[in-house]
Amino acid sequence: MKTIKEVKEYLAQCTSLDDPELILFKEDQRKGVQQELQRFYKRWQKREEQHQKFLERQKYERSLRTQGYTKIAGIDEVGRGPLAGPVVAAAVILPEDCTIEELNDSKQLSEKKREELFLAIQKEAIGIGVGICSPEEIDEYNIYEATKIAMQRAIAQLKEQPDCLLLDAMELPLEIPQQSLIKGDAKSISIAAASIVAKCIRDGQMKEYAKEYPYYDFEHNMGYGTKNHLKGLENHGICDLHRKSFEPIKSMVEKG
Repeated sequence: MKTIKEVKEYLAQCTSLDDPELILFKEDQRKGVQQELQRFYKRWQKREEQHQKFLERQKYERSLRTQGYTKIAGIDEVGRGPLAGPVVAAAVILPEDCTIEELNDSKQLSEKKREELFLAIQKEAIGIGVGICSPEEIDEYNIYEATKIAMQRAIAQLKEQPDCLLLDAMELPLEIPQQSLIKGDAKSISIAAASIVAKCIRDGQMKEYAKEYPYYDFEHNMGYGTKNHLKGLENHGICDLHRKSFEPIKSMVEKG
């Protein structure tokens, strides 16, 4: 008879609900064994739910592949709302047999999980492209147009050009067939992967900028208008990263 520790270790490695050992564990009257068995089934249920969600988030890619598309790029951006810093877009082409089941909207993930998934995406992706529009370009073109420019730059950076695009609530002036999805980063693994790449790249940049511009707490707010950021603006004025077409920066510039 296995000790409770051995049961726990066995269940941690168990990969099938048909494992005959499970029957023996169910018949074991020891409380510790029953607790470990309950934990095992809860873990299994959680993995199964995650797998089903993963399959659901692949439905657009599967549909497009039935239409003959093979290089489907998910496109997403990060950084439309901040008062400072660039807008960053990413384009990601995932393989048909992608195994990264935790792919989801980057906003739904912790920083640690995003970084883990970013590494996984780099290993599995067929192609990754990143496009950036500077604060100056955002001021020149407006944030919506700058976002589209960043997305087109991301696509241009792909080593293999896509034959179809999946975008999060955007349309691009390109000849490539494309499908726009509302809240696409939560509906498509390709868009989710792009959102994670863009978020990790931009956050890394803002943390580096924080060393050069220490007054605005960029390493924590990523350029958004938090209390510490606004306090930095009040005490030290604007810096080169600030978007002069965004309030309250615009009013500060007009006042001189």
